[in-house]
Amino acid sequence: VQLQASGGGLVQPGGSLRLSCAASGSIFSIKVMEWYRQAPGKQRELVATISSSGTPIYSNSVKGRFTISRDNAENTVYLQMNSLKPEDTAVYYCRADLALVSGSVYYQYWGQGTEVTVSS
Repeated sequence: VQLQASGGGLVQPGGSLRLSCAASGSIFSIKVMEWYRQAPGKQRELVATISSSGTPIYSNSVKGRFTISRDNAENTVYLQMNSLKPEDTAVYYCRADLALVSGSVYYQYWGQGTEVTVSS
């Protein structure tokens, strides 16, 4: 089982990017899916969370600009980032709580990270 994040890149301030994170392998169920980010010299921080039913929660720093969504059929979580600012520059990581078989506990898995740079 692995999480593969993609969609990062270089964008100008005010621009948009859409990140994707697909979980692959033998998966029974996915609960919470999340996006974190880590800027150079800073601690990793939670950006957005989405429950299995689709309820989102955002950090104050991205509320109103970012939208988290998921496709349960594709085991994929997305992060639509609009009105990007230089302070959004970071490596973005996805995380998910996965159960591999029915009745098993959920374990957390992390994606490898995708780099987002906001600069003119």
